[in-house]
Amino acid sequence: MSEKSRVLSLDAAIAWRELQRDNKRIVVFTNGVFDLIHAGHVGYLEWARQQGDALIVALNSDDSTRRLKGPARPFVPFEDRAFVIGGLRCVDAVVGFGELTPETILDRLRPDVHVKSAQYRIEDLPERIVIERFGGRIVLAPHAAGKSTTDLAARIIDRQDG
Repeated sequence: MSEKSRVLSLDAAIAWRELQRDNKRIVVFTNGVFDLIHAGHVGYLEWARQQGDALIVALNSDDSTRRLKGPARPFVPFEDRAFVIGGLRCVDAVVGFGELTPETILDRLRPDVHVKSAQYRIEDLPERIVIERFGGRIVLAPHAAGKSTTDLAARIIDRQDG
């Protein structure tokens, strides 16, 4: 499967999920912007993949990224972010979503496991109710302090100014 073919429409992602279910594979889901891919992202995605048999990553659209992160983001457009994420060995499928939080796409995909960073608390996640309703589970991945896109962007800016 090429990286481009790993980027699925929502309908294709649902069909992919059903194929995984038919083959008794545990599907892991995570989501985010994944702008300026760095070691923290890769470690997080590798950890997420270890929680099951197949990993699908939902990427925020450019519009939802701007609403979440401000008008200067994303630094990298959706198509390029999806291509890079899809190129990682640990990622089996990529799908986009336009909402600020993933409840709608989670309700449609119904993964077995939903991975979030340990910087969150499960009880504070808006998607928790959706996951619990269909019997999935949420696991928190270790958070790599100091490895964020914001930190990386600041270092780039500091070096250009220096």
